[in-house]
Amino acid sequence: MHPYAQAHRNVIGGSARIEGASIQAGHVNGGIHVHQQSAPPRPVPRQLPRVPPHFTGRERELAALSEIHDRAADGEAPLIVVSGPAGIGKTALVSRWVRARAESRFPDGCLYADLRGHAPEGPVAPGDVLGQFLRALGLTQTPTGLPELMGTWRTLTAPLRIAVVIDNAISAAQTTPLIPGGEGNLTIVTSRFRLTGLRIEGAVPHQLGPLDADASWALLSRGIGEDRLRADAGATDRVVELCAGFPLALCLASAWLSSRPRQPVHTMADTLARDPRRAATLTGEGAVAAVHTALDECYAVLPAEAARLYRRLGAFPFPVFESRLAAAAGGLSLDEADRVLDDLLEANLVEDVDVDRWRLHDVVRRHAAALARHEASEDGGTAWAEALRRACDWFLATATAAQRILTPVQAVLERTVRYPPDLSLPFDDEAGALGWLDARRADLLVAVRTAVERGWDDTAWQLVDAMWPLFSRLRHYPLWIEAHELGRAAAHRAGNGDAERQMLNSGAIGLSAAGRLETAIDWYTASLDAARGVGDRRDEGQALLGLGAAHREAGRFEGAIPYLAEAIEVWNEVGYLRGTALARIVLGEIAIERGRYQQAETHFRLALSTMTELDEPYEVARARVFLGQALSRMGDHGGAESELRQALEVFEVRGTVHWQARTLDTWGDSAARAGDHSAARGHRERALALFASSSPKDAARLRELLGERSPSADPDPSAPPASGHRPATRADTTPSAD
Repeated sequence: MHPYAQAHRNVIGGSARIEGASIQAGHVNGGIHVHQQSAPPRPVPRQLPRVPPHFTGRERELAALSEIHDRAADGEAPLIVVSGPAGIGKTALVSRWVRARAESRFPDGCLYADLRGHAPEGPVAPGDVLGQFLRALGLTQTPTGLPELMGTWRTLTAPLRIAVVIDNAISAAQTTPLIPGGEGNLTIVTSRFRLTGLRIEGAVPHQLGPLDADASWALLSRGIGEDRLRADAGATDRVVELCAGFPLALCLASAWLSSRPRQPVHTMADTLARDPRRAATLTGEGAVAAVHTALDECYAVLPAEAARLYRRLGAFPFPVFESRLAAAAGGLSLDEADRVLDDLLEANLVEDVDVDRWRLHDVVRRHAAALARHEASEDGGTAWAEALRRACDWFLATATAAQRILTPVQAVLERTVRYPPDLSLPFDDEAGALGWLDARRADLLVAVRTAVERGWDDTAWQLVDAMWPLFSRLRHYPLWIEAHELGRAAAHRAGNGDAERQMLNSGAIGLSAAGRLETAIDWYTASLDAARGVGDRRDEGQALLGLGAAHREAGRFEGAIPYLAEAIEVWNEVGYLRGTALARIVLGEIAIERGRYQQAETHFRLALSTMTELDEPYEVARARVFLGQALSRMGDHGGAESELRQALEVFEVRGTVHWQARTLDTWGDSAARAGDHSAARGHRERALALFASSSPKDAARLRELLGERSPSADPDPSAPPASGHRPATRADTTPSAD
């Protein structure tokens, strides 16, 4: 044996656990486990609503759905349309059927969306739903346009086996974009219409009829007991006949009877039989008079506080809500709200969708809204307006608390909350705060729209400002852009110049990140003019940085450099060193793209030094990635590896998936330049696993480098460039939308 080899043997004995890549040159003894870190597993989405506990009597219908599904030809993804009038039980039937097959037939998930086809505020746009679906499947960066969203959706779902439940559809056009790709998927649609336009997509119709008499009896007995029904069998038959087999009507009748244990059943029968004109607005939709009459009777016996909250919920633009939102809107404590919601649940006037998530059935919501309008006609809309303002204020206060946890140095603008909610927060750490913002993103946008419609302009722009962590960290571009368009206009109407510049700068970052560079430049230019008009040098520098970054993204390097140089000059004057470091990073990127690597190194080292002095570990790590790229291009692969390794450690601790991927991508490029193709492949494979959820365009590029075939169509053309850096242009914020 060679003496060097004998002196330097590597021997691992016993039981050991090794994290990350490892090279062993020698003997390995014992039980050894080597673990390569990869992207955390995505939770399988199971979004279906709960099946009501009173569900009964649909055996034939369940069997019919199974038959339709099973007879689909090989290579075809079944598409089923379940139609029927309001209150007939379409959602419950579909949820029950899909849930029973979720694990075996749809192991990759069950997605659900309520398209709210008959909501007063109008149906949900397909693009909003596609964004929701893509995020549920783990894609953090979604395109902005509907065609790109559809392409990404079909690409992502092609190899999967999922069920997609589309509830309350109003037209085929609203539904078609939501059909997934691949052969192992199921789409099942519920609608009050037959949606014959979906026949061209291969849809199989199933018309849902009313419950038969036996099932109606069984449903009633679940609420009040078989003995009570049998004691007044004739009256029970009349109730069953008047409810016409509609589960909603039967549940309401059952709730009414259960709240009056001493009332004979014939009292309910007499109530349902009288004054059928009350249901005129519903009979046109195919419902029965009993539904509206039973709603009136259930409402009439509610405790005063429950009746008041019921009317408030009718005025809500939020179809699904949590207890805290109900408490805020009603001016209640959380305990009071829970008690009142239990009263409404007992009366079958609200449904518990999930843990602390509630909603009103469409028909019930219309009834509550009619009561709210009647109240508004008597008090001038005061109570309705107060409930909406309290709801918007709760969203503003809660989003602001999340902002202060996630980006505290950015939360600098004023907050004006008319009704400060005296409620505990639904989160207590960074993960919880970001999770709440993400889960409530649609409701937050509705709150912004509501504030705009009601003329509460300060509330509107403050809500948008408070949502910054959601935009900067999760990059939901359509939401980002629409919110800032509304916020900018609201700040302008409010006459708040500071807020308007904030909206311009924040919105321009989103526009640039979404590839709408010319519009972003217009916004930055407006911000620059406004900042100079009031002599705000700090904001002037931010607008200059944004203009330089946008021109750089557009490939106009000569046009970008003067803006960046002026930003550095302005910020040096006011002592904003952080801004100068951000501008130098963009200048360094330009230098790399022009092949001037030593110049790039100088810029990156200055930025690194500044961020280190300012004690900003995250920004230090990002500067190291750029410096590693420059060193690699100069042939200093050892220096590049050192910088990238240090950066990766920071991003892994912080759970910053996108920047982990970019670091590994850069590392893979450096290893390839050094001739270590095995290491390059390993880094790129890890980067690919992470980019799969954060950047489809980068994932497609790496698949091509690795010689892998993507299951997709073309990469998303609206996704940001693969290696582009997008600095923030607002004071003391996360400096990149990436």
